[in-house]
Parts: sequence; structure tokens; C-alpha cells
Amino acid sequence: MENFNQFSFRKDIVQTLEHIHFHKPTPIQEKVIPLVLHHRDVVGISQTGTGKTHAFLLPIIQRIDVTKGKVQAVVAAPTRELAQQIYENAKAFKKYNSDLRISLLIGGSDKQKAISKLNNQPHLVIGTPGRIKDLSIDEQALRITTADIFVIDEADMTLEYGYFEDLDTVLGKMKDDLEMLVFSATIPEAMKPFLRKYMKNPEMVTIDSHLPSSGHVKHYLIPTKHRDRYEVLKDIMNMIDPYICIIFTNTRVEAAKLASKLREDGYKIGEIHGDLEPRERKQMMRRIHNNEYQYIVATDIAARGIDIDGVSHVINMEFPTERDFYIHRSGRCGRGKYTGECFSMYDTSNQVMVEALEKKHIHFEMKAIKNGKLIDAGERQKRKNRTHQPTELEKEVQKIVRKPKKVKPGYKKKRKREIDQLYRKQKRAIIQADIKRQRKERYKKAQAEKRMAEERGDY
Repeated sequence: MENFNQFSFRKDIVQTLEHIHFHKPTPIQEKVIPLVLHHRDVVGISQTGTGKTHAFLLPIIQRIDVTKGKVQAVVAAPTRELAQQIYENAKAFKKYNSDLRISLLIGGSDKQKAISKLNNQPHLVIGTPGRIKDLSIDEQALRITTADIFVIDEADMTLEYGYFEDLDTVLGKMKDDLEMLVFSATIPEAMKPFLRKYMKNPEMVTIDSHLPSSGHVKHYLIPTKHRDRYEVLKDIMNMIDPYICIIFTNTRVEAAKLASKLREDGYKIGEIHGDLEPRERKQMMRRIHNNEYQYIVATDIAARGIDIDGVSHVINMEFPTERDFYIHRSGRCGRGKYTGECFSMYDTSNQVMVEALEKKHIHFEMKAIKNGKLIDAGERQKRKNRTHQPTELEKEVQKIVRKPKKVKPGYKKKRKREIDQLYRKQKRAIIQADIKRQRKERYKKAQAEKRMAEERGDY
């Protein structure tokens, strides 16, 4: 892998890269930067932590002409936090290029103040779809129709949150030769018509979705069996001493309840989920970045675009609904040269998900917690390796449905169906016979008791 010199960036960009200690491009940067510099549409498929933000920021800033007082590029992100993070990354380039104008346009901020600042149009706009639409279409204060490049970051989240309608309205007003850059962890079917509508023969750049840092993360399965998961969580928390630990739930309601319960038990807890008001969320993110919390309860939104430095541990209260979400969660820890640990509460209903993740080269260790320490618990592997021993009934049924001398394609499936049908029939017959036997025994017992009662003169 070469260094950034291969891209022939301007002096101010080279100085910024040195200042932020960027020495070599990541795989996605190496693939995407030349495409954007050559004015190509791009679909980049990668997860958080691969360096995709600078994959689009670097070539965009290279192409911006600061002598022109107009919008030249727009970046849309699905959450305020992600937009803020992209903006902070972009602001670093102003240190050596003070003429570069960048605007952050997100909800929860003073709209009138934002409108007044737009008297002087920015070169680069970074914001949420709703606020970009509001200021450009409704208020007509932001003149984005001059832009040459439009970026949609975390596009699958944008789709999930219902923001594609806002983007459709905005993009419908843009110029015909607009260049589109779309970055996403996955490309759902519902997104494909949108991509076909606005993109021209895009270059597909795929970075394998097993995390670059996954070799630094240990993945533990903690069997819950019949235990209360909150008690298991406290066992884990009492055992570890994290720099920062993110505790994931699948819904914002669960996140809010869990954070409240942990506070009642004396823990100092941060929380990131959709139920927080804009002011609360902004304040929470500031406190998180100030390292005020050792534990943070979050939904998957935190794993998809909010950058939290120093995460050493991840705890999953339950497995997420999507395989890639697990990859994003566990990828919050063990970044760079640091190690991480990901604990997931497990029961047999998670087996399919675990096997799918194992195919993605994630190695799970089955562990239990005893006396504040992790110990081996091989139940899952033993259960997986356990071979089924046929019952006497199954053996008899297999003798009845004999293998044909001449076999045809699909005979194994047909024979298995016949065996299963006969087995169920025989089993029903056994159960019915057992019911009749029990009834007969109860009748005999009742008759015997009646005779004894008559002999005693009770009747």
C-alpha cells in the first residue's frame, strides 16, 4: 500500500494529513479517492471504522475551488451525531486553508441563525436530509443546485429512518450531471430503485464486511439459560474494568429502561438512543466525548456513525436482528492496536445467528462466570457434536420403509418423508394405545375400590 502522495493532493491537504497523523490510505480510501478525483459515481459498501469518511472528504476538498462563492458538494447523513462527526473531520482542513467554507445543517439547532449564515454560501454542506431539504427547498436559503457532488453516508440507515423521501425531493432539483457517492453497510432491495434513478453506471467498491480489527477482539457467548439477563449483565460488569464499555439493546425503549435501572443500582451511565430529546442527546454526546462515563447503554445507532474513542468492551443484552449489526457492534472495540472483548448473552434460539457469524470468521468462546472469573462452558459445542441415537420405534420404522433396490433422483427425500409419516403414525398409535391402557387401569381401580367399599358396607 502506498502513501497519500500517489493522489497528488494540494499542499494544504498534505499539511492537514500530516497534522492529523494520516500516513497511509485504508483500503476503501485507496479505491474510492481516484474514482472521485476522476468524477465517477461510486457505491461504497463498508462498515464503520474503515476510513470511508476521508475516502470522500479528501477528494471532495481537493476538487473544491475556494475562489468560487457557491456550494460545490453536499454530504447527507441520517443522524445529527454522524453529521456532526463528519463536520468535525472536515473542519480540520480549514487549518491550512482558511478560505474553505463548510456549513453544518442539522435539526435541533437555531434555524434562523443558520439561514442568516447562508448569506455567504458554503463550499461544502454537511447535514441531515430533513434540514437540507428545509433550507434549500422550503426556505430557499441554501442554493445547492450548484453542487457537483452529492454524498449519502450510511444509506441503509437513511432508508430505514424514512429519509429517502426528503432526499428524493432535493435530488429532483439538482443538475443532470450531478455526481453521486453512496456509502452503506448493506444495499437493501428497497434502495436499488433509488440508486438506479440517480446514479450513472456507478463503480462498486466493496470492503469485506469482516472487520479489519476483528483479530483484536475476543468474542464470548455467555449462556443465560433460565437466569435473568439483568443479573447476568451485573455479573459481567463486576468482572470487567473497562475504559469504556457499550451495552447494546435492540430497541430504544429497552435502552432507556436499562439505563434507568442501572442508575437506580448506583452505576453512572451514559445512553444513546432515539428517545433522547435533541438537547439531551447533544449534552450526552459532549459528556461521552469528555470521558465522563465508563458504561454507555445504546441502540445500534451508536454502532453506525457515532465515533466513541477508547471502547474496550461491548456487551450485547441480546443478539441483534441483523448479522451485520453484530459486526458493527463488536467493531466498536479493539480498534487500531488495542484489544477488545465482546460479551453476548446467548441461548439456543441464537444458534443460527452464531453459525452465520462463524462463517464470517468470527470465533466464539462459550464462557460462564463463576466467582467473578470467566470459566469454560462447552455446552454449545457438546450439543452441536452430540449425535442422535435412534429409538427402538425409529429403528422399527426404518426396517418397514426399506431402501429400494433401484433408486431414482430424490429417493432419499422421499424415503425420509415416508419414514417421518410412518413414525408419526406409529407414535400416535402408541399414544392412543397408552391412553386406552390408562383409562382401562383407572376403570379397574375404580371398580376394585367400589367392591371394597361394598364389602365394608359403605354403600
